[in-house]
Amino acid sequence: MGKFHELIKPAHRDFIKKQHIFFVAAAPLDGNGHVNLSPKGLDCFRVLSDNRIAYMDLISSGNETSAHVMENGRITIMFCAFAGAPNILRLYGKGFTVLPGSPDWDTYAPHFTIYPSTRQIIVADITLVQTSCGYGVPLYEFVGDRDIHFDWAEAKGESGLRQYVNEKNLESLDGLATPLGNLAKGIPLD
Repeated sequence: MGKFHELIKPAHRDFIKKQHIFFVAAAPLDGNGHVNLSPKGLDCFRVLSDNRIAYMDLISSGNETSAHVMENGRITIMFCAFAGAPNILRLYGKGFTVLPGSPDWDTYAPHFTIYPSTRQIIVADITLVQTSCGYGVPLYEFVGDRDIHFDWAEAKGESGLRQYVNEKNLESLDGLATPLGNLAKGIPLD
């Protein structure tokens, strides 16, 4: 079952800083909808306070998390030690999407390196922190980050990235709108 905490404690922050990968899970309210689980890396995660986190999200082939948090807010983030002492840390909370040009962009963007392919920032208010043993997680050695995304984005260029977002990021796999989709339809940013 693990141990539960109401806040992100200093030991949790230290553990998070040492991890090179984390996983984000979200799901639609519809029981027939697809649960999404995405790996993230590239030093894009920040603990902003004892109860608030954010991660910078790059353009990719889907935009499930953004659609799900817009619909219902639910988000779970998991860190898992692949080196050193076994440990798993889960952050449960309610998330929201911050798009470039939105009123909150200038609040969150300075915490990150913003790239031409930065799609959005996902922010979550954490209501529960869980730690557990991770005894069954194998040991892996971190070799380095991949540059493939940035090469891909540079080859696409600004107009190519915009077209890619319009083709692949405006709604979820289950047809839920994303904040980018609403923006494309002329629905103003909050």
